[in-house]
Amino acid sequence: MQKEKIVLSEVDMTRTLDRLASEITERRGDCEKLAIIGIQRRGADLAQRLKELLDERLGRKIPLGKLDINLYRDDWTNLSRQPSINCTEIPFEIEGTSIILVDDVLFSGRTVRAALEAVLDFGRPRRVELLVLVDRGHRELPIRADYVGKKVTTGEDQHVNVLVKERDDEDKVVLLLPE
Repeated sequence: MQKEKIVLSEVDMTRTLDRLASEITERRGDCEKLAIIGIQRRGADLAQRLKELLDERLGRKIPLGKLDINLYRDDWTNLSRQPSINCTEIPFEIEGTSIILVDDVLFSGRTVRAALEAVLDFGRPRRVELLVLVDRGHRELPIRADYVGKKVTTGEDQHVNVLVKERDDEDKVVLLLPE
């Protein structure tokens, strides 16, 4: 059994998402062609919550999409198990839209690279900004988030788990420590 250190509690997650929504409205609130795309699975859940916060703040409905990046991964042929394929739903025009791409944890940058490739298959957005709940460092690619909920210093042998009520029946972020 690994030891857990709580990085964000349920209350912390709520406050963090609220702060991130405020940061978006400060930078992009006047942008009429703003949309959110969540990376499946937990990034999509977080994106739904951000959308609701932004809808309320901006007084309009922000388009929301979900993106499955599994077929764009550069390591899927090396995985010991087949990737779990989720759905991609982008019910709006990508062309010329400012996209907020949402993921739960930023680590190597490979998921984000795959997500960018997938988004470009749907069209050419005006801009893509990255929002992550947790940035744990250890990048393998030159990718950084525009909006960060919490930076966490980790060892490469540690793991960050984001739990969301939609999938896990609770909200929290934990750092798994090796014994």
